Amino acid sequence: MLRAETQAACVACGPEHPHGLRIKYETALDGSVTACWIPTKGWEGFRGIVHGGILGTVLDEAMSKAVESSGLEALTADLHVRFRHHVVPGESLEIRGWIVERASRLTRAEATLTSSDGVERAHAWAKFLPLSKGAERGQPGQGRGFDSTRLEGTPKERI
Repeated sequence: MLRAETQAACVACGPEHPHGLRIKYETALDGSVTACWIPTKGWEGFRGIVHGGILGTVLDEAMSKAVESSGLEALTADLHVRFRHHVVPGESLEIRGWIVERASRLTRAEATLTSSDGVERAHAWAKFLPLSKGAERGQPGQGRGFDSTRLEGTPKERI
């Protein structure tokens, strides 16, 4: 059975991944998650600019952690990232993720990447689908499992 369980070799947060980001997210009382991150030159795409795919990964992970902290076992089904300003290696950043809406078949979350002077560098929106009916942590899985075709509408309508 497919599971969404945190592992030590996760490329975003795993302490044992030899080339990973190793970001340590903390969960607040309201279920949101935050982390501080200083990207290095090793994450550049163009010279002097952190690769957008890395930024998307960081934001997706923050939302995943918020969903996980709510007790739901789910996977990202739809992800949209708006890059507002480039990110420079060595820049101190705050990552924040939170749940916006939780329904029976779909959870919506958002995340931001903000510089130390408060300027938003990127913003992400995502939809998460539970792996199975009864996918709350500690409940036995039932049903068909993750199925991205359960998202309604065309890609533009879903955002």
